[in-house]
Amino acid sequence: MDFATADLIDDFESELTGCSTQFRSYGGRPRFAGPIETVRCFEDNTLLKQVLETPGEGRVLVVDGGGSLRRALMGDMIAASAVAQGWSGVLINGAVRDVRALAGLDLGVKALGSNPCKSRKEGGGESGVRVSFGDAVFHPGAWLYSDEDGIVLASRALL
Repeated sequence: MDFATADLIDDFESELTGCSTQFRSYGGRPRFAGPIETVRCFEDNTLLKQVLETPGEGRVLVVDGGGSLRRALMGDMIAASAVAQGWSGVLINGAVRDVRALAGLDLGVKALGSNPCKSRKEGGGESGVRVSFGDAVFHPGAWLYSDEDGIVLASRALL
């Protein structure tokens, strides 16, 4: 999918919400878009891993990790599973690891930062819930568009 978020703002401004958080791009796909699925978890990636092991069908997983940079919520093995399952991208309000490997995967990955420490595996969290950060509310089923300029959200597919 070829698009630019700046062009989307120009054409659909009244329908879009921007995310003000400045994420870093880690994946091999700098532009990604798709319907949103959500996970809320804190320093525990059990649920995130379970969701990314299901068919992605071009969706984007938005993960509210509470902004924690103490433990990585996703690394190369989970990201490779997401690619195999057909996910378009993963947006993490938290940290990732295995940065070099993530850059080689055909997956959009944005996160706040990186940390080599792995997450806990206690099984906490929620999926399919509304999450919010960066002045934006992420609803399951809404659309996320992400490129080098940032992230915008729409209630419907725009392209």
